[in-house]
Amino acid sequence: MVGVEAEHDDMHETERGRMASLATAVGRGVRRGGERARAGVYAVADRIIANAPRIPVRDLATLRKQFPGLGPEELADKLVAGAAGGTATVGAGVGAAAMLPAPPAMPTELAAEIVGVASIEFKLIAELHEVYGVRAPGSTRQRAVAYLGAWAEERGIDVAQPATVNAALGVQMKRELRQQVLRRGFRNMPSLAPFMVGAAVGAAMNRRDTKKLARKVRKDLRAKQIPWDLPVPLEK
Repeated sequence: MVGVEAEHDDMHETERGRMASLATAVGRGVRRGGERARAGVYAVADRIIANAPRIPVRDLATLRKQFPGLGPEELADKLVAGAAGGTATVGAGVGAAAMLPAPPAMPTELAAEIVGVASIEFKLIAELHEVYGVRAPGSTRQRAVAYLGAWAEERGIDVAQPATVNAALGVQMKRELRQQVLRRGFRNMPSLAPFMVGAAVGAAMNRRDTKKLARKVRKDLRAKQIPWDLPVPLEK
């Protein structure tokens, strides 16, 4: 009887050992998966940061020539409508971006969509600042940094506070930008669903969220708006 009990205890010890090993293995897998996911988010954020200074932004004079006869609010409406249509198209057509390289542990389509949407919204925010006369000072890169901060925080820049305009890409800004990328990634997951339903959902969500972002930024910029002092440009 004692021998049977001893054998039974040994079996329990063996089983507990196996369960402990399995738990350890699962824990390692979760940690590795989390590390890969974070690496993917950071890679996307870094790509957005690198792309920003290269995105063409139209200045106020160019915008007024392209949209003659429009006031600031009408012009801003045009920009928002165009950007919302652009991000909706990205959400509906993520499969076309399959050729782009993907960061670690992140689907190619999702990574491409986040970068594409961020680029469109960055351009929108920069041009809204032009429309409302609140252009960030400095070089192209300095302005890009300021507008990236505006995109990440969903607000307009404050030219009266140099820290918000001339901020370097420090730890705090990178953290905020990466958090925005992470939120956007989870938000856009439905657009990766198969068939047209997923594409339609992704398009609708992108359009809605781009308009929501624009409303926040425009409300902020109206409080700091500098009236136009230039005549309406003539078409050449």
